[in-house]
Amino acid sequence: MKIYDISQEVFSCQVYPGDPAPKKRVLNSMEKGDLYHLTSFSMCAHNGTHIDAPFHFLKDGKSVDAICLEAFVGPAYVAEHRGIVSYDDAVKIIEKAKVQNAEAAKRILIKGVAEVSEGAAKAFACAGLLLLGNESQTVGPENAPMAVHRLLLGADVILLEGIRLAEVPEGVYFLNAAPLNLSGSDGSPCRALLIATDM
Repeated sequence: MKIYDISQEVFSCQVYPGDPAPKKRVLNSMEKGDLYHLTSFSMCAHNGTHIDAPFHFLKDGKSVDAICLEAFVGPAYVAEHRGIVSYDDAVKIIEKAKVQNAEAAKRILIKGVAEVSEGAAKAFACAGLLLLGNESQTVGPENAPMAVHRLLLGADVILLEGIRLAEVPEGVYFLNAAPLNLSGSDGSPCRALLIATDM
């Protein structure tokens, strides 16, 4: 069994333009004579590797704590793509994933510098995905992410953004990207892992 950590380190992670970056504060330090180390930190729910809940772009969408954990944990398919993902590209990715493993085709992770187009978002939404992941800090165009987010989140496709797949070959894996249980939140950081198994 091989485990791939596909998460960014929190304090050095990428941040979407305009979002506050994570901050670390050392409260107690044994080097300063304290009896123990104690750290506090603050961060945006969408820093680094994180999930987007439907509530992020939909007024009445589900918040993080209302999403079934099945979306974040289960077989997943890693597909490599560079550039804009078109409708036809999305259909090919879905079909290829289904051939490999029908359950993994419900959780698709796109490896590479890729941008999901509105057409691709429609294809992924119609396919009944539980989760769509990508390496950038937003699944759609950085300068205009709303339309793609609304299409996917409106179809209850949870987004896993800011993952790192450079070391992960295409194929089927077991994904665990469970978010923190943040009541009423529009997103959450997570420690995303892929486990290579004989699925």
